[in-house]
Amino acid sequence: MGQDKLPIEISDSQIRPLRSLADQNLQLKFEKELNQHPQWKKLIAQKKMAVGIVDLSDPLNVRFANVNGNDMMYAASLPKIAILLAAMDAIEKGELVETTDVKADMRLMISKSDNQASTRMIDRVGYDKIEAVMTDKKYEFYDEHKGGGLWVGKRYGSGGDTNREPLKNLSHAATVNQVCRYYYLLANGRLVNENRSKEMLAIMENPELHHKFVNTLDQIAPNARLFRKSGSWRTFHSDSILVWGKEPGRRYIVVALIDDAKGEQIIRDLIKPVEKVLQKYPLLSFN
Repeated sequence: MGQDKLPIEISDSQIRPLRSLADQNLQLKFEKELNQHPQWKKLIAQKKMAVGIVDLSDPLNVRFANVNGNDMMYAASLPKIAILLAAMDAIEKGELVETTDVKADMRLMISKSDNQASTRMIDRVGYDKIEAVMTDKKYEFYDEHKGGGLWVGKRYGSGGDTNREPLKNLSHAATVNQVCRYYYLLANGRLVNENRSKEMLAIMENPELHHKFVNTLDQIAPNARLFRKSGSWRTFHSDSILVWGKEPGRRYIVVALIDDAKGEQIIRDLIKPVEKVLQKYPLLSFN
C-alpha cells in the first residue's frame, strides 16, 4: 500500500466517516492545549474560534479532534474549495470543458485567492451546481441538520444574484468539521475520483500566499508539502491546510475559523500547539 503518496492508496473499506474517527485522548490533549491560552479560551467559549485537526500519520488509524466543529462561520475565501470541487465534478460529467483558461482560473482562485478568477469560475458552474455538489449524498459538505457547512452563494465582487445558505443567511460559509472532511477525502483520493483528486491536490499545492499557517510552516517545516486555502474579511480569518511532511509524524490536516481582529496572528500561532498535541516522535522540532 502506497501510504507515502498522495492521494493515499487505500481501499474503500478503509475509508470511514470522519466523525467515527474522533479520538478521546487526542480531544482531551487538544482542548487542554488550546485552553492554556486565555484569549483562545475566551474566543472558544464565545464560539468565535473553531479548530479541527486530523492526524494522518497512520492512514489506517486516523485520529480526529475539534472544538466548535459544527459551528458555521463566515469564512471569506476559504469556501473557494467548494467552487473547485463543483468545477471538477462538472468537468468529469462533461458539463464544463477543462480549457486552458479554466485550468488557469482554478489555480489563481486557490493559490492566490484571486477574486476575479473565482467569480469567473462561479459564473461558469453556477450557484445551483455548487449547492448540488455540497449537498450531494456522496459528500454532504453542507447539511442543515449538522450545522451547515461549506457554501458559496455570492460572487467575489460586486453585482450579480446571490444564493445564501438557509441557516444563517451567509454568502461564504464553512464549518471546521466539513472542511476537515473535505481534506480527508481529498487526501484519500475520494473527491470526484482519484484522478480528479490528483488534479485538485496539484492545484492546492505550493500556495503563493505565505501568511497564517503557511508563515509558521515555512519556518518549522520548510520541506513539507503544503496544500491550502485560506480567507480573510474584516475580523473573520480562516485557514485550512493539509501538511504532508517527509516525517510520518508531520502528516495532518488543520482547519481554523476565527472571528477576531487578531485572527491572522492566532492562526500563525496555532501550528506549534497543534504539532505538540499530535507529536508522537522525538524527531519533530519546535524551536
